[in-house]
Amino acid sequence: MALPKQGVIALFDVDGTLTAPRKDSTPQMLEFMRELRKVVTVGVVGGSDFSKVNEQLGKTVLDDYDYVFTENGLVAHKGGKLIGTQNLKSFLGEEQLKEFINFTLHYIADLDIPIKRGTFIEFRNGMLNVSPIGRNCSQEERDEFEKYDKIHNIRPKMISVLQEKFAHLNLTFSIGGQISFDVFPHGWDKTYCLRYLDDFPEIHFFGDKTYKGGNDHEIYESERTIGHTVTSPEDTVEQCKALFLVKS
Repeated sequence: MALPKQGVIALFDVDGTLTAPRKDSTPQMLEFMRELRKVVTVGVVGGSDFSKVNEQLGKTVLDDYDYVFTENGLVAHKGGKLIGTQNLKSFLGEEQLKEFINFTLHYIADLDIPIKRGTFIEFRNGMLNVSPIGRNCSQEERDEFEKYDKIHNIRPKMISVLQEKFAHLNLTFSIGGQISFDVFPHGWDKTYCLRYLDDFPEIHFFGDKTYKGGNDHEIYESERTIGHTVTSPEDTVEQCKALFLVKS
């Protein structure tokens, strides 16, 4: 077995990188990560809150990964212990939050799309997750909305309106997953987690939404990371094998 590479960490997005969107990690992926961890330090950085990441990657996620960053790193765990949190409510204040939420809900109410369900705004510790169709939709409805959105640009158009209306709040809008986009203060993207990784001169990041506007873009482009674009969990495994596990 290869000796662990000191000062090297492999950092992974969740949806579309370690799992199919909103699906659970497969036993094969869990086993691969255990093998990879023998060679390099491994971590995950997801936009979802801890309960969702815990659901997708397994109840032992804090034991399976050296670092677990949820909500883009605004909730940070190292070695199974909580090492940092940040809070959107105290940062923006109730009045500005209310103004943004009210406007967004009015926009969605007037939006003419084929179906709507429930939970249009999900308030998280460090961000708002906005879904025009509503997060209570079924997987089939998710798939249909994703196709519809690619044609009609529902999310990009909505983001453009919100960016203009709330330019004074200095917010970042990031499309992730099939049905929603995240809203958070500038700098609270996935690069936020890098403040906890000063001990690593070599940081490899793997993500599927590395394009501009995608929620992996900023960390992929960061001068502190070596970015890798993946197309599926299977592609993630193949790229990691080539980088870390193939002996020269």
